[in-house]
Amino acid sequence: MADQQALDEVVRFTSELIRIDTSNFGGGDCRERPAAEYAAERLAEAGLEPILLERTAGRTNVVARIEGTEPAADALLVHGHLDVVPAQAADWSVDPFSGEVRDGVVWGRGAVDMKNMDAMILAVVRAWARDGVRPRRDIVVAFTADEEASAVDGSGFLADHHPELFEGCTEGVGESGAFTFHDGTGRHLYPVAAGERGTAWLKLTARGRAGHGSKVNQENAVTRLAAAVTRIGEHRWPLRLTPTVSAALTELAALYGIEPDLTEVDLLLDKLGPAARLVEATVRNSANPTMLNAGYKVNVIPGEAVAFVDGRYLYGTEDEFRVTLDRLTGPDVDWEFHHREVALQAPLDSPTYARMRAAVEEFAPDGHVVPYCMSGGTDAKQFSRLGITGYGFAPLKLPEDLDYQALFHGVDERVPVEALHFGVQVLDRFLRTA
Repeated sequence: MADQQALDEVVRFTSELIRIDTSNFGGGDCRERPAAEYAAERLAEAGLEPILLERTAGRTNVVARIEGTEPAADALLVHGHLDVVPAQAADWSVDPFSGEVRDGVVWGRGAVDMKNMDAMILAVVRAWARDGVRPRRDIVVAFTADEEASAVDGSGFLADHHPELFEGCTEGVGESGAFTFHDGTGRHLYPVAAGERGTAWLKLTARGRAGHGSKVNQENAVTRLAAAVTRIGEHRWPLRLTPTVSAALTELAALYGIEPDLTEVDLLLDKLGPAARLVEATVRNSANPTMLNAGYKVNVIPGEAVAFVDGRYLYGTEDEFRVTLDRLTGPDVDWEFHHREVALQAPLDSPTYARMRAAVEEFAPDGHVVPYCMSGGTDAKQFSRLGITGYGFAPLKLPEDLDYQALFHGVDERVPVEALHFGVQVLDRFLRTA
């Protein structure tokens, strides 16, 4: 079990990592190197030999390998990203990059997304070094850049240009899973991610005839674009259940004593109450218009108008997604992928999933572990190029008044000290047996 020093270190490391501002504004505007050097130093102090790698100066990744006791066993990847989304200090109760620890809570950008997990990994690895612990199989630790944008400087770069560092890795664990979800009835759910929707960020371009704003124009690019955006925004996507989502619905229904009728999913979701939040965003594909850009003067009809759409598709539905977008955009609007990443599906009958469940239940015996699919995505998408099956497992035991999912990219992001202690203990238990 993780010792007291590990419990102290996970809090300190979380706070100190938050103080290193690694805000990712997109378009390459970020510098993770100071955080990468910090992580590498902590790993080196534990006797490991971390490697720092960059595609772009300042966009630094860290990789290290811990040798297991069974060299022939498949290796396990444990990863976390070092960048965070930006934060507007005026909106926060505290300085978002202060890493302040107050009343048993660590405050700041990255407290849950995901410098807490980075700190847990570091604390566990160092505890093992002190106690002479070796895991059963090799564990590759990776801290990545650029997850909050395209990952081109992070996990994408590592997967495409340094696959040798992940030799033997067949499975990986990363962010967003094994956190406490309070359902309002006193039950404590711990969803473990075994799937992700695919990312389909789209650029729509409408072209027409430029002209004077006072003239009749039946080829107005803005009108054409607006019509397509409206069709996309109002489209009701059909139900499409993946194995992970079906399992989540079935297990939740059993937990609540409800007939698991998967032919009436919307009705089932209504019966699940607050727990429906875990699955309702992943029973369908989605496409949400998010950006518009057209024109330069009020009395000039532009010849081109552009929009961006955040699309997400479920495992096995990409072809359907493409056909639907062709129909919704129509003949006067072209679309292309601005950024695309695959949907993921991980098995629930694997020994690794069973060990994750057991580790959570050991330290949260009143908890109910359930599978779920992430509505968004993580670095697991890029690592899947190497044949690595990804799970979301960053354990936290949270109080009822703290909405974990609302804290992602939210104001006043924070994590209780007790949640970090729980995370270290569960992660340690899982990785020792994984």
